[in-house]
Amino acid sequence: MAGHSKWKNIQGRKNAQDAKRGKIFQKLSREIFIAAKNGGDEVATNPALRLAVDKARAANMPNDNVERAIKKATSSTDGANYAEVTYEGYGPGGVAVLVETLTDNRNRTATNIRVAFNKNGGSLGETGSVNYLFDRKGYIAIERTDLAISEEEMFEKALEAGAEDLITEAEVFEIYTAPEDFTSVRDLLEQEFSLAQAELTMVPQTTIALAADLQQQLEQLVEKLEDDDDVTEVYTSVEE
Repeated sequence: MAGHSKWKNIQGRKNAQDAKRGKIFQKLSREIFIAAKNGGDEVATNPALRLAVDKARAANMPNDNVERAIKKATSSTDGANYAEVTYEGYGPGGVAVLVETLTDNRNRTATNIRVAFNKNGGSLGETGSVNYLFDRKGYIAIERTDLAISEEEMFEKALEAGAEDLITEAEVFEIYTAPEDFTSVRDLLEQEFSLAQAELTMVPQTTIALAADLQQQLEQLVEKLEDDDDVTEVYTSVEE
């Protein structure tokens, strides 16, 4: 994990997604709806809902949208049966790709994912073909702007909170945790700092550097996947 930074990738994706904000909000609303419907409407007692709401706020989704999705879940008789399905494959240059989805129609989603891979220099693999190349981690980003704290001090605070690792970038401190420790580390750090990002993520164990043409092709693949209404997250092992 040391040396792996998500922040630039997160910022780049946020900029690229500005034009797609309506679709992003629609996806986030569905995640909030499912989390609230399955575990209740109290953020404090529903970890899945807390993650979905945090994700929505990181995307600057208006509070009205968040509250509307929660209210709809608790008052709705919607019987849609959504399932979380992960697809695995390889992109251009042999980059590993994980695609997390939330779908009410597996056949539709599988077809769309396969087409996206095939048309953009990739190939969809079997379950387990690349998942082992990633580790599930908690990820917390704290922006360094106007933050009067050294790297050593932040590292000590992160370790005291239960974190595993700290990566220092020019603009941000990036903190990684074991997935089971994410909630407690986040809550402790949130008492002292404003968190720019807090999520469970997949971190590649090793990364692959791509030539410019393959990098562009991979970006097209990721963009096509993220455009799909059923896709919630896309992870790759490309060097950032």
